[in-house]
Amino acid sequence: SPQILGLLPGKFSVFQLFFAALLLGFASLLWLQLSCSGEGAPPGRGVPRQPCPPEPQPPPADDPSWGPHRLALLVPFRERFEELLAFVPYMHRFLSKKRIRHHILVLNQVDHFRFNRASLINVGFLESGNDTDYIAMHDVDLLPLNEQLDYSFPEAGPFHVASPELHPLYHYKTYVGGILLLTKQHYEMCNGMSNRFWGWGREDDEFYRRIKGAGLQVRRPSGITTGYDTFQHLHDPAWRKRDQKRIAAQKQEQFKVDREGGLNNVRYRIESRTALSVAGAPCTVLNILLDCDTNETPWCTFG
Repeated sequence: SPQILGLLPGKFSVFQLFFAALLLGFASLLWLQLSCSGEGAPPGRGVPRQPCPPEPQPPPADDPSWGPHRLALLVPFRERFEELLAFVPYMHRFLSKKRIRHHILVLNQVDHFRFNRASLINVGFLESGNDTDYIAMHDVDLLPLNEQLDYSFPEAGPFHVASPELHPLYHYKTYVGGILLLTKQHYEMCNGMSNRFWGWGREDDEFYRRIKGAGLQVRRPSGITTGYDTFQHLHDPAWRKRDQKRIAAQKQEQFKVDREGGLNNVRYRIESRTALSVAGAPCTVLNILLDCDTNETPWCTFG
């Protein structure tokens, strides 16, 4: 918090503060694990021990009730470690309880360009493997609270879980952001998402037009009565500022439909691929280096 930072002596670089926050996050997880596993404070010291939550179990390979489909949960990510530590175990439990086979892919952008959510989703799709047959574009700061929400195979067309009637912030009728499910076949029909959107916003609006152009119909949840309390939004705007800067021709370009780019021309390199377990929940972190043609999209840099 700003109060804590004010107590620190001297000046710290952004990297040093980020590294310190990361260490504190993992230290907190370690303390939680030790305190609930009985290895923390010794008995009789006045520190009550809390029972450890049960670790989520992977789907049994021979249980037909889990169905034949497997979801690739694609999570565009950069520097939101507190949210990730909450997101991965929560979503693993949520999907396991619904008997949905899944693989959580954290798409971590590690280059020096501005954040590009759409390109990261394109990369996640290409790197998700042949053992998954549908995807969820899923914001890391949005947790589903209503167990009636459907994450099953969207055979009939794109299924917008975080519909305008339910999302806590965005309520316009063409909104398809937050959480959107598609079969891999349908995503390919759209040629994925445009790679021209650097910074925050507008890539979902352009993708809505791609969905329509591919002849697909967006479906949304029905019978959900929890309204705007259907999701928990973890984002703190006071702490995490959105990169809403518009540079050069970006103001005009952001409203155009990209008729050429998408899955076919996303430029990237996988720096590393790491399997992790967060509070017993498995995920894979892809460290992704995106590339940018500054002649085509000069607004990809911070300038």
